[in-house]
Parts: sequence; structure tokens; C-alpha cells
Amino acid sequence: MEVNDALIDKLANLAKLKFEDAEKEEIKKDLQKMIGFVEKLNELDLEGAEPLLHMSDEVNVLREDEVKGSISREDALKNAPVHDEQFFKVPKVIKK
Repeated sequence: MEVNDALIDKLANLAKLKFEDAEKEEIKKDLQKMIGFVEKLNELDLEGAEPLLHMSDEVNVLREDEVKGSISREDALKNAPVHDEQFFKVPKVIKK
């Protein structure tokens, strides 16, 4: 796979990034090294190798769900820095 300016520009656009020309050259070199490493994996003989599903032989050990008590609304809001009678109040983080 060839790493060129068009590919770097496309990836930068998708990632919402902007690069200077010097940065593009460094990124092209790094990306070419990464692609070369992944292509090197294609040289491996994987005949008869089973796919690895888990890193160990252990299977997920899950605990049983236990119903426990909860706190009242008043207790939950007691230590909140800003609240009204029912809800926590937080600063708006989504802007248009």
C-alpha cells in the first residue's frame, strides 16, 4: 500500500486534524513503517493454527446479581454542589 499526501489528507480530514508539510512527511514515514510491519505478518505460516479467542484458559467468572438497598433522593442530593429539588445541576457541555 502506498502512503501518499492524498492518503494523509484523507486521514487528517476523517480525524479532524490539520498537519503542516513537515508533519505530513513524518507521518508518512511512520505510517509506512506500520503498514510494512502488518504486511510482514502475512509471511507467517499459520497452517493449523487455531484462532485465539481468549488470552488465557479462564472463562469469564461472573458473580450473581444481588439486590441491595439504595439511598433516598434527599440523601443523594445532600452533598451535591448545585441541585434543585429533584435533580443534580451540571454545566452544559454540548454546544451547537
